[in-house]
Amino acid sequence: MENWILPSFWILVKMLISIVAIFGVIIVITRISGLRTFAKMSSFDFASTIAIGSILAAVVMNDGQSILKGSVALSGIVIFQSLFTLMTRKSATFKKYFSNKPMLLMIDGVILHENLIKTNVGEDALIAKLRNANVINFSEVLAVVLETTGDMSVLHTAEDKILMGKILQGVEGLPTKTKNKYQR
Repeated sequence: MENWILPSFWILVKMLISIVAIFGVIIVITRISGLRTFAKMSSFDFASTIAIGSILAAVVMNDGQSILKGSVALSGIVIFQSLFTLMTRKSATFKKYFSNKPMLLMIDGVILHENLIKTNVGEDALIAKLRNANVINFSEVLAVVLETTGDMSVLHTAEDKILMGKILQGVEGLPTKTKNKYQR
């Protein structure tokens, strides 16, 4: 039984060996599958990253977890993530049902309250993000997009407004009256 203040020497040794081994496995998996393994490109990628972190912590902190079991679990998540990404790229139907689309929250300085409701984003959170992006006046805001990762992208300028064109490609929630202005 471990003392809750001072663990035994062998538990610490096992933990250090586990850290080296499981990080080695993560490096190998990342080299094979690519850096996208830890990218926050979609909510699914974010969930995969959280799961990988959870497995890493379980293997390192629980002396009852084997390195092999953790390695298999990590590999399984990365393989599933790769298959999910492949299906999203290859099948429009799969992509439609299993991936989120970015949503427009603000356009030309106007908050789109309907889209805030659809995405469950509060106006206070939007305004906080505008402050974070150093927006001084709503008229500077060309667009705010809630990305598939949950991040908000703020497109703004203090200079003459530029034509956004393709930058809003794939974004949902564009008001009908402004569609012709931004979509080519």
